[in-house]
Amino acid sequence: MKNFNIKAALFLNYFVFAILLNSVGTVILQMQQNFGISKSQASILEGFKDLPIAICSFLLASFLPKIGIKNSMLIALFLVSCMCFVMPFANEFWFFKLLFAIVGISFALIKISVFTSIGLVTETDKEHSSFMGFLEGFFMIGVLMGNVLFSLFMDDNNPKSTYWLNAYWVLGGLSVLSFLFLFFSKLNENEAKSEQTSLLGDLKNSISLFSYKKVLFFLLCAFLFVLVEQSFQTWTPTFYKEILKVPTSMSIQAGAVLAGAFALGRFLSGFFSKKISWIYVVSFCVVGFAISILLVLPLTHNVVIGTNTNWLNAPLVVYLFPLMGGLLAPIYPSINSVILASIPKYLHSAMAGLIVVFSAIGGTIGSIITGFVFQEFSGQQAFYLSLIPLTLLIVSAIIMNKLKINPKK
Repeated sequence: MKNFNIKAALFLNYFVFAILLNSVGTVILQMQQNFGISKSQASILEGFKDLPIAICSFLLASFLPKIGIKNSMLIALFLVSCMCFVMPFANEFWFFKLLFAIVGISFALIKISVFTSIGLVTETDKEHSSFMGFLEGFFMIGVLMGNVLFSLFMDDNNPKSTYWLNAYWVLGGLSVLSFLFLFFSKLNENEAKSEQTSLLGDLKNSISLFSYKKVLFFLLCAFLFVLVEQSFQTWTPTFYKEILKVPTSMSIQAGAVLAGAFALGRFLSGFFSKKISWIYVVSFCVVGFAISILLVLPLTHNVVIGTNTNWLNAPLVVYLFPLMGGLLAPIYPSINSVILASIPKYLHSAMAGLIVVFSAIGGTIGSIITGFVFQEFSGQQAFYLSLIPLTLLIVSAIIMNKLKINPKK
C-alpha cells in the first residue's frame, strides 16, 4: 500500500489521543467520587481541554506547515507522554486541569497535522473521504479501548479509590510507542507549503476562508455536531451511574459501547462515502438520531436495576442508549472531507485549524450546558436538548450542499 508507514502512524496518533481526549467523561465521574467535585465544577474539565485546542489551533494553523507537520506531531506526543507519567501521582483537582490543558494543546497540533496529511497521502476526493471515514472510525476504536482500559482499573467496592490512575502508565507507554513509530516514518510535506507566501501571507490565506459562504455553513455544522457529540460522550458514564444506577465500571464500559457504535458508524461511512452523496448520509443520520432520542430516552425513566446487574442481565435500555451513537457517527467525517476536498492543499492546514477551533468551542459549550441541565433538572432533559442543535445542523448541511467554492476568488 502506498504511504503505508505514514498512514499507520496517523492511525496510531489518532488512537492515542482518542483515549486521552475522551477520558474526560471517566475523569468527571471519578472527580465526583474521589474528591466530591460537583457536576457543574467537573464540567469545566471540558473547557480546560477544548479551549487550549481552540486557541492553539487558531494561532498555529497557518504556520504549522512551516514548523513541520511531522515535527508538530512529535512535539505533541512528547508533551502528553511526560504528563501521563505524572498522573499516577495526582492527588488534587488541578492535576487534571493541567492534564487536559496539555492534552488540548497537543491535540491541536495532532489534529491539524493529521487533517493536513490526509491530503498528502491520498490522490482523489473519494479516497480522501474514505480515508477520513476510516481514520475517524479508528479514533472511536481508541475511545472504546480507553473506556475499557479505565474500567479495568476501577474498584467498584471503594468509590474513593484512586487505583484507576495507574491506567496512565499504560497511556504513557502508548504515547512513547507512537512517538517512535512516527519518528521513523517518512512524510513528504512539500504540497502542504505555499512557498510564495510569508507567515503574514499564510495568515491572510487563512482569513480569506471566511469569505466563502460554504466554509461558514460548514463551520456552523462542525460546531453543532460536536456540541451534540461531546454532550453524549462526556456525560454517558454519569448518566449510567446516577440515572440507571449501574456499577461504576459498567458505567464507564457503557462509554466504550457508545464508542464502539461510533466506530462502526464511521467505518461504514468510509465505505458508503464511495457510493452515496454525503448529504444523503448526513440527513439520514441526523433524522435517525433524533428519532432514536425520542424513542429511547422515555425508556430510561423508572428503570429498576439490582446491585448484581451486569451486561448479561441488564434491561434492554442499557444496551439501546449507547447504540444510538452509530447514527451520529458518520456526520463529522463526511462534512470534514467535503470541505477539505473543496479547497487547495496548501490551505488544508488553515482549514483544519478552523475545524478544530469550532469543534472545540462546540464541545465545551455542549458539555457545560449538559452538565448544568443534568444537575438542575435531569439527565433525560439534558439529552432532549440536543434536538435543537440537531435541527439546526440538518438545515445548515442542506444549505452547505448547495453552495460552491470558486478557487479563483
